[in-house]
Amino acid sequence: MSDETSNSTTRTPRSAPSDAAVASFAVPTWMHRVAGWQERHPRGAIRLGNFDTRMAAEAIENVAIEAPIYIAGLARSGTTMLLELLAAHPDVATHKYRDFPPVFTPWLWDRWLARVPEKDESATERAHGDGIAVTSHSPEAFEEVLWMAFFEHSHDPAYSNVLTRETSNPAFEKFYREHIRKILAIRDGKRYVAKGNYNLMRLAYLQSMFADARFVLPVRDPVWHIASLMKQQTLFEAGEKAHPRAIDHLRRVGHFEFGLDRRPINTGDPEAIERIEALWREGAEVEGWARYWAMVYGALADQLGADSQLAGATQVVRYEPLCTDSKTVLADFYRHCDLDVDDATLESASERLHLPDYYRPAFAADEIATIRRFTGPVAERFGYDRERLGERNPVRGAPNF
Repeated sequence: MSDETSNSTTRTPRSAPSDAAVASFAVPTWMHRVAGWQERHPRGAIRLGNFDTRMAAEAIENVAIEAPIYIAGLARSGTTMLLELLAAHPDVATHKYRDFPPVFTPWLWDRWLARVPEKDESATERAHGDGIAVTSHSPEAFEEVLWMAFFEHSHDPAYSNVLTRETSNPAFEKFYREHIRKILAIRDGKRYVAKGNYNLMRLAYLQSMFADARFVLPVRDPVWHIASLMKQQTLFEAGEKAHPRAIDHLRRVGHFEFGLDRRPINTGDPEAIERIEALWREGAEVEGWARYWAMVYGALADQLGADSQLAGATQVVRYEPLCTDSKTVLADFYRHCDLDVDDATLESASERLHLPDYYRPAFAADEIATIRRFTGPVAERFGYDRERLGERNPVRGAPNF
């Protein structure tokens, strides 16, 4: 291990999750079995998806995919907030919690759900324990299930997860386009929106499929971001130990950001991946996350700096101005996505946003120094002041790629 490594991270307090938060990791038996079959038989799931498309042929015949919108960032960067804001727009169609497990057959599943009496449900806080309450109709990220079926090594840290304009997978591309058209038809939408953290390393490939796609990439002060990531890691470990089925469930939905099966995104730097995984194994969480943050967002900044076409279709949304200067940032956000909103909608959306008040970073001074040392140069590329990282508003200027 590098002699730069700091073991002080093991001293960071990690408060125990509540019993209610841990209980939320329980997975219903029917979901466990259906998702398990789907995971074991990806070719069969794809064949069912193709049958689903034939059944939907008439309904999707005239459905066009127009400027799909992709939200991508490391977990806890604000992706869910942005997804919920877009999902509330009348022109937008997204996946919903109710779409899993049978993600491959959304048309037939929707027909079935339409014939089943719908139970009354109250919004409950999601497993992340972050104050976001959801129902079966809430937007969620599920298209990762499709990517995993067509790209064998999507979440194997030993392989680069970068997809480029030169990437070619005709079977996936056809299936994926048809899937999006079905979601648009089911939801009566004009614009498809997807949240997918792993799409950070697929942006150029997505743009090669959809030349008019729009990308929204949230980024967050790494001190606060890493504090949130570590809080989630503690929660997911506890939830999975108490409910082992949750490990299978998170693997099946393509959620490897946290927990006992945590896997980093491979940005094409195998040595960095090995070091990060070693730090996590040794309990050096702060430095492991700091190096990971710097690796992922550094690779992203490199992509945007080298590809003017991609940069032109991308908006970087910094978490802090999103929460503190919401109306200004959201006006630019909706404009970038080419979605019309009135003043009342903008005002209502901005009122929902605020900096988190349910936790604060509990880092020692040397741990903050470690985060600044490893993340500072990359954070500066996104317009942050490295010496002010960890303060409430460390933004210095515009991102510079």
